[in-house]
Amino acid sequence: MQTLRDTLLVFDNQVRFTFRNKITIVLGLVQPVLYLLLFGPLLTKVGGMGGDGDTWQTFVPGVLVYLALFGAGFCGFGIISDVRSGVIERLRVTPVSRFALLMGRVGREVAILLTQSAIIVVVGVLLGLRAGVLGVLAAVVLVVLLGIALASLSLALGVALKSEDQFAPLLTSAALPIMLLAGILLPMSLAPTWLDVISRLNPLRYVVEAIRDLFAGHYTTAAVLEGTLVSVLLAAVCVYVGTRTFARENA
Repeated sequence: MQTLRDTLLVFDNQVRFTFRNKITIVLGLVQPVLYLLLFGPLLTKVGGMGGDGDTWQTFVPGVLVYLALFGAGFCGFGIISDVRSGVIERLRVTPVSRFALLMGRVGREVAILLTQSAIIVVVGVLLGLRAGVLGVLAAVVLVVLLGIALASLSLALGVALKSEDQFAPLLTSAALPIMLLAGILLPMSLAPTWLDVISRLNPLRYVVEAIRDLFAGHYTTAAVLEGTLVSVLLAAVCVYVGTRTFARENA
């Protein structure tokens, strides 16, 4: 119970800090909607994407994973200044557990991701998305697990590297190929064989394909099972790595 209270305390502090920056909130909500509105309609002209409804069933799940990758996955930027200023080191000498220090910050990223996901789904429905409520809810669970994993790993990297000059090129160099090989923008079924084989080394591909199946109302497919297992495993491993990093690194 103490760990839960500590986590909620850190989470509350992070949320209060977020609400002080109104511009960031507005941009965080508007950007994914613009991405959906401006890029989504182009996919109706792409061969193999099906009709309008099928297009949105393919693209909206990709946007949800995109939000986790480029939102939660980049949250480590924010902790670097806290590391350099000694905030993290001062928190370490308090009774607050290292797990709570990590998960309180991760919780803020998950709350942002959930809000963005809800907006994207609503806009997607207005544009022609056809998806059952059960499938959407199950898909959001996978997005949350992915967000937990990416946020934990990003925060661990921020604490370990302690420098935006190292953090930025590392993540930006990795994010683009990860996004493309996950099939976020276009399904990998459209890719040539060699690219399809390489993409299977990317764990995010399995999450994207699972979410697409869930949106299509297919709840018991191999893709859903694989995506669920990958999401759970990624979350567990990354939270462990993040907690160990918070406990070990000196700010």
